[in-house]
Amino acid sequence: MEPSDIPNVLTDELRATLSSLAVATITHQLQGRQIRNTFLSGLKPLLQNQRLVGRARTLRYVALREDRLPDLSAGQNAQRRVVEAMSNGDVLVIEARDVPDAGTVGDIYAMRAYHLGAIGIVTDGALRDTGAIAELGRPVYHRSSHGATWGRQHMPFSHDEPITCAGVFVEPGDIIVGDEDGAVVIPHALAEEVASDAAAQEHREAFAIERVRAGESPRGLFPLSDERRPEYEEWARIQRPSS
Repeated sequence: MEPSDIPNVLTDELRATLSSLAVATITHQLQGRQIRNTFLSGLKPLLQNQRLVGRARTLRYVALREDRLPDLSAGQNAQRRVVEAMSNGDVLVIEARDVPDAGTVGDIYAMRAYHLGAIGIVTDGALRDTGAIAELGRPVYHRSSHGATWGRQHMPFSHDEPITCAGVFVEPGDIIVGDEDGAVVIPHALAEEVASDAAAQEHREAFAIERVRAGESPRGLFPLSDERRPEYEEWARIQRPSS
């Protein structure tokens, strides 16, 4: 896929909304749409207390086969091409077959991606130069750390094509949202409606949290029942800032 063909649905308003929402809420909204496999299981944030919202740009590694390695690793291979194609708001999402014992990206290529406008990296494999990548201060989600280069287990095969990362299907242009729980993939065509419904869900949950904190049972509050909805709507009216 050419970079110009990759969907870019992230407006400033949508980015701001998604940045305020919990990954758990977004995952719940997708489950409610019968899209059950969107959370990137087993990937941990490199740094705590960071948020990630960006557009997926994909890189696929395949298993090492020594006779093909020279061709697939030489010159402007898929890894180098996708890094050079990064632009503002992109997230580099890497399929590495959940292999934990070979690097998929190191500090130099991470630094280059960030310089070109990338805002985060997600890999279901290992980071190399983990400490140096952490010093860059950007959101990263990864399965492990390992000192070996990708040539121990992988060959860079393709970029900006659909991949499977941590068991989740990811298309270029999908939206990646990350927090301390991990990261979730939102299909780009659903991003607006998922963000809107997730924001409404968290507003209802704020009402429930207030009541439970005051000593009430969650019954009828979480989830919100029809009987408690008028009370919630009055609470929401009072909470709404006057124009």
